Amino acid sequence: MSGDELRARLARPEPLLLPGVWDGLSTRIAVQAGFEALFVSGYAVAGTLLGVPDVGLLTQTEVADAARRIVAVAPGVPIVVDADTGYGNPISVRRTVELWEAAGASGMFLEDQVWPKRCGHMAGKQVVERGEWLAKLRAACDRRSHLHVTARTDARAPIGLAEAIERARMARDCGVDALFVEAPQSLDELDAIAAALPDIPLVANMVEAGRTPLLTPAELAVRGFRFVITPVGGLFAATRALRDAYGVLRAAGTLRDHLDHLVAFDEFTGIVGLPAINELESRYAT
Repeated sequence: MSGDELRARLARPEPLLLPGVWDGLSTRIAVQAGFEALFVSGYAVAGTLLGVPDVGLLTQTEVADAARRIVAVAPGVPIVVDADTGYGNPISVRRTVELWEAAGASGMFLEDQVWPKRCGHMAGKQVVERGEWLAKLRAACDRRSHLHVTARTDARAPIGLAEAIERARMARDCGVDALFVEAPQSLDELDAIAAALPDIPLVANMVEAGRTPLLTPAELAVRGFRFVITPVGGLFAATRALRDAYGVLRAAGTLRDHLDHLVAFDEFTGIVGLPAINELESRYAT
């Protein structure tokens, strides 16, 4: 799905909620749950693909490959893909846009952290000078053919909310489609962001146990935020389930007495599309 369709959806008054996904399985489950759009979380891809924290270790091509696999199992669903800091200078950002569009992404997030970046809700973040980030945003907007571009600033933590809002204003003037002031720390800060930036879609990042108060999409929409991501809730739930299952398996040697915690064999094959493959095999049987 193109960025134009994502823009049209965000123009509607109802908030749009995007869960974080990281591979084909998480994508299939999210689509089957009925979500209209999905977010490829760098935090989740780093943790699941490499088993490392979100501290700038993922490469541009690793994320592009993950995006391509995710788009392939969710045709017609808008996929917004985290692009961290763009993986270099403005010329590198142009290539990132090319790779994201070639992968089938509908949108990207582009932030102003110093590389190697850190998860937006971690301590120790630093941001580049305004001009360096704004040049990357202009490069992204110049190079795209359809990609929806969200400008993300992490300036709130290292410099302050006023600087973060000013950077967002300047990013808006570069022609981006949405603004994302990362990790506001109170309802008052959310309201200040919305009051200062009333004429463009605003992203709210709902991280469980993060720095921003957790609100529902409806509660956020009332405050002026209609583009809502929940990037790590699914990842945290899956991680706990795996840890619990492996713990029992290691201790008992079997999950025989805990089958109620598992999906059934046939249920899993249904989730990943075996009935459709069986139908195709029947069609082409000789």
